[in-house]
Amino acid sequence: MMKRVEVAAGVIFRRDGRFLLGQRAPDTFYAGYWEFPGGKVEPGESPADALIRELDEELGIRVQGVRPWITREHRYEHAHVRLHFFEVAEWEGELHDHVHSALSWERVEAPEVGPMLPANGPILKALRLPRWMGITHAAEIGVQRQLAQLDAALAGGLRLVQVREPGMPMPELRAFAGEVVKRAHACGASVVVNGSVELAAEVGADGVHLPAAQLGALARRPELEWVGASCHTRAELERAAELGLDYAVLGAVQPTATHPGQPVLGWERFAELVRGLPMPVLALGGLRQNDVECARTAGAHGIAAIRASWDQS
Repeated sequence: MMKRVEVAAGVIFRRDGRFLLGQRAPDTFYAGYWEFPGGKVEPGESPADALIRELDEELGIRVQGVRPWITREHRYEHAHVRLHFFEVAEWEGELHDHVHSALSWERVEAPEVGPMLPANGPILKALRLPRWMGITHAAEIGVQRQLAQLDAALAGGLRLVQVREPGMPMPELRAFAGEVVKRAHACGASVVVNGSVELAAEVGADGVHLPAAQLGALARRPELEWVGASCHTRAELERAAELGLDYAVLGAVQPTATHPGQPVLGWERFAELVRGLPMPVLALGGLRQNDVECARTAGAHGIAAIRASWDQS
């Protein structure tokens, strides 16, 4: 039986939003392939400590903070690896590479180097997932008001919208979802439709967002670019991972106006539930823009919100 090797890898960001990749040296497996910097976790060492040490040894940078992100496993012909990916939140120093043939700062939207090391390939899509998801509630506030708020949010940088309108009749929902897609795509934003693969495809949305109840009945991942799910338990999160979904939304982290009196997770429990998952997770429930740092420190990719996405006050 092949022994599993624990590896720590870092997504190192520059101030302009680009991230760092290194090209593997000629005397290594997969020579010439590109990867995220990092290395093996030594006995008695935590993955976070291993990454900080490796980045000092490989690149000569001093890391002040890392955020847990996602964990993926991959079987190579020579090793079974489990990669603990962290976002490198703070670092200082000048890069002096001691391991790779070359380094390159890449754009999240369209990396230009390749090929990627197989274990690292899925990470590129995860990095493309926006850090904030706006969830609609047009049935509550009115379609025209919601569309006006959508336009303002898109102008302000919102790049991921979930159309979630459980109380809206289908003809009205179809028209509303189509309008959201049109306006979002004009601004370079993506749209997922809650609960209906068919409607998502019909209106030209980028994907579907599945309620937790649909996870258990789903035999395989729908054939859309983006597929995510709402989750409330570790079992639901693991089912989303098993199906190969692109992301999950987990909550409620804090009390919400939508579900008053509902039990909440808090950040400590949120961090426990998302630890070791292979896909990014957005935090949901009573969160605002000033909660982003807490969310990402707890292992969240970002935040999903209803009211906070549209409140311009």
